[in-house]
Amino acid sequence: MLTGQSDHPAGTKPPPDPAVVRLQILLDRAGASPGVIDGRDGANLHKAIKGFEAMRGLPVDGKIDPEILSRLNDNGQVVGTYQIEPDDLADLVDKIPEDYALQAKMARLGYTSVEEKLSERFHMDIDLLRTLNPGVAFAAGDTIAVAVVGAPRTGTVNRIEIRRGSGEVIAFAKDGSIIATYPATIGSEDNPSPTGHHEINGVARDPKYEYNPKINFQQGKNTKKLELPSGPNNPVGTVWIDLSEPTYGIHGTPEPDKIDKAGSHGCVRLTNWDAEELASMVKPGVEVDFVR
Repeated sequence: MLTGQSDHPAGTKPPPDPAVVRLQILLDRAGASPGVIDGRDGANLHKAIKGFEAMRGLPVDGKIDPEILSRLNDNGQVVGTYQIEPDDLADLVDKIPEDYALQAKMARLGYTSVEEKLSERFHMDIDLLRTLNPGVAFAAGDTIAVAVVGAPRTGTVNRIEIRRGSGEVIAFAKDGSIIATYPATIGSEDNPSPTGHHEINGVARDPKYEYNPKINFQQGKNTKKLELPSGPNNPVGTVWIDLSEPTYGIHGTPEPDKIDKAGSHGCVRLTNWDAEELASMVKPGVEVDFVR
């Protein structure tokens, strides 16, 4: 039964539930992102169910029932196979140091393993990817089981609503219909997000990160400005959607499993794949409203 609660001790992860994996993949394909597909019940899953209900004009309660399952079922397979290519082993780095001063010395903040790269490509938690592929070396030529997530959403976003209370980003078309919904980390108590009405200035893909402790926050003992290289493990991930409120944006993350589970420094944080999808549907001037 999907309840949003866990019987497992704090600090431990329950094993992935195949029924939840299927549900998360179908929601992802329908445009109601559950964030990371991990096979575990939780708040982001139920937000995705609510998003799907709103998209289809159904009563919004976040609960799974036979009608929701029937409407989500597209008769497509949810787990397929992928053969690892030699290119998948390229551009990896040994590790990402926590210290921004050390990150600034790197050429690129890339993926640290094939597993990390492919788990993001298929919107999966890295532990789920490993669970589905026991004993696999993740070498070129290996065939692995992966989530079948489908193509990114398309369309023209006219307005974005950022719901601070529930941790959601809702993308609307001009006619008021919902194109996509995403779970999000939206600021924190120490670093709250903006309020009110704003607009999108533009989109930067594969951005570098400008660290300025006098404007944003101080990381460790770093008191000087630093420029961190681009890459999926950059603090803002693979894309930055710039807002008219100076220094704030909607962006990706190097830690997709922490979306709406850990605070941000005021910006709106999505998984890299959700941020990339949203970025492909917006343009300068799109309205962005922060609401409770």
